[in-house]
Amino acid sequence: MKNIIYVLAVAFAFTACQKEKKIGYVENGTVINGYQEKKDIETKYQAKEETFNKKADSIGKAFQLEVQQTQIDARKSSQKKAQELMQGLQQKQQVLQQQMQFEQQQLTQAFQTEMDSLIVKVKDFVKDYGKKNNYTYILGTSDAAASVLYGTEENNLTQTILDALNAEYKTE
Repeated sequence: MKNIIYVLAVAFAFTACQKEKKIGYVENGTVINGYQEKKDIETKYQAKEETFNKKADSIGKAFQLEVQQTQIDARKSSQKKAQELMQGLQQKQQVLQQQMQFEQQQLTQAFQTEMDSLIVKVKDFVKDYGKKNNYTYILGTSDAAASVLYGTEENNLTQTILDALNAEYKTE
């Protein structure tokens, strides 16, 4: 009987000494989509895309006028000269398409690079937040990958993290 009491006392002391694990979770999509820096990046690239589209439309209209003029010139020329004119036009069209495609890819790649950098920044922020606030774990969840199937509202750090991120962004 005495041994049982000692065993229970040791077991109680062991469990009492263990540190309670502090766990929280974040809804990734809500944090990223609510983050002002992301909104600013999207706005910046929407403006760049509008500028690109206006440029592409302008080049397209100018090329259409050139096509019309070349067709007029081709009708007045010999068959050989008409073929040469049309081949030159086709080559120019290919060059313009390649140029526009390259610029579109550059724009997309620059946007993606900034977004990737933003996601790394958010992850680092959450990691630092967890360390500063003595969290053992901060889990991330989203509709696409629901790693948290249930969590109490007190463990949901989404709004807290989002507010802290936006506050830090305002001071930058």
